[in-house]
Amino acid sequence: MRLSRRLLLFTGALVTAGAVLAAVVTDRRIAQARDVGAGTGAIDAEALRRGVQRDLALGAAALLLVGGAASRLIARSVTTPLGELGEVSRALASGDVSRRPARYGTGDVSDLAESLRRLAEQSSARLSALQAEEALLAALTESLNEGVIAVDEKQQVVRINETARQILRLREPVPFPADFLPRDRTLRESLAAVLSGEIAQPSEVRVDDRTLSLTARPLPAGGAILALYDLTPFRRLEAVRRDFVANVSHELRTPLTVISGFVETLSDDELPRDLRKQFLGMTESNVRRMQRIVDDLLDLSRIESGGWLPNPSELDVRALMAEITAPLAAQATSKGVLLVTRIAAGGESAYIDPTAARQILSNLTENALRHTSTGSVTLFADACAEGVWLGVRDTGTGIAEEHLPRIFERFYRADPGRSREAGGTGLGLSIVRHLAEAHGGRIRAESMIGAGTEIAVLLPPAPST
Repeated sequence: MRLSRRLLLFTGALVTAGAVLAAVVTDRRIAQARDVGAGTGAIDAEALRRGVQRDLALGAAALLLVGGAASRLIARSVTTPLGELGEVSRALASGDVSRRPARYGTGDVSDLAESLRRLAEQSSARLSALQAEEALLAALTESLNEGVIAVDEKQQVVRINETARQILRLREPVPFPADFLPRDRTLRESLAAVLSGEIAQPSEVRVDDRTLSLTARPLPAGGAILALYDLTPFRRLEAVRRDFVANVSHELRTPLTVISGFVETLSDDELPRDLRKQFLGMTESNVRRMQRIVDDLLDLSRIESGGWLPNPSELDVRALMAEITAPLAAQATSKGVLLVTRIAAGGESAYIDPTAARQILSNLTENALRHTSTGSVTLFADACAEGVWLGVRDTGTGIAEEHLPRIFERFYRADPGRSREAGGTGLGLSIVRHLAEAHGGRIRAESMIGAGTEIAVLLPPAPST
């Protein structure tokens, strides 16, 4: 029942009770007065008045007590639910949307409780939707290859994904001041521009040893979004491409220059026969060198592009080594270098494409023989838990430690002048590395100046059927 109706009924009941009480008390006192004055025929009006007043006062006191008790019950029926509703509303205001008010039947308090319950359910639904949207946004930003940074109008970083943390080497928990960001001038100017509401043009910034593409955009409500993309791998690839083009041009220009000079000399009809024969031999040697370079480039391109796929099988390592050393024996003998083969237990066979095996071992052996003037060149095969190590060890000049990480790059030479004089193309080790990786293996190189070099390829075992 509505509170106003309950109060109206209660007031009406009190008024009615008071009127009935007054009528009853008056009638009773008049009847008593008549009984007392029956002998004399007169009624004591003053006594009647005092009696009525006394009875009315007692009745009013009784009605007041009953009314107070009833009022307390009515008030408690309202204040208790209101207190509980107040606690629920304070909990909702503090963020606890799990609280729900009790049900109170019908009436104003029930309507208020139901409204508060609907508000709590709507708040819970909206909070769940916001949390889901927040989780989706976090997942999206974390999955990006770009670094994303959100800065509010107070220049506090309020969001940063893991990519941006790795790029900028930041570990501070959000929020943190934008002063923690790198103090690159371009980055600071772009951030200041977008915080003032302007649109900054995309640019490149240098942070430590990285080249980053920077995009900055202002937020409608104030603040800025910074997007960082790491261009370092692309710049490195561009540098490798430039070096490759320059190296190819240089490697081809040298024999072409020699050939051009000899052709011009050979056009002289008065050139002595022995000199003509010598120049023709040198021209032929440079033509063959160019042919080897072109062949190696084609092989490397085919392997890198996936145009060639290995067809591995179990290969007899001893027979392979004999096939490789046979044509090189005369060259080794003329240099006074001993060709040795060493096959450890378990290394008698390897799971490898036969053509690739010949190319790997011949490249390594020829390269070792080219840089060894005394001592020995050893072809070896060692078994291990991961497969078979197939490689070549020499007692040649060796390679400085700073060059070892780069000797498998195309055209990289630790000693350019001596390598060209020895006749290498600068592509052999790069081909060997790609062939090893095509088989799921890897390559290693160990060397010491004056003590020799060891280069080996790990060939995984045949897959179990």
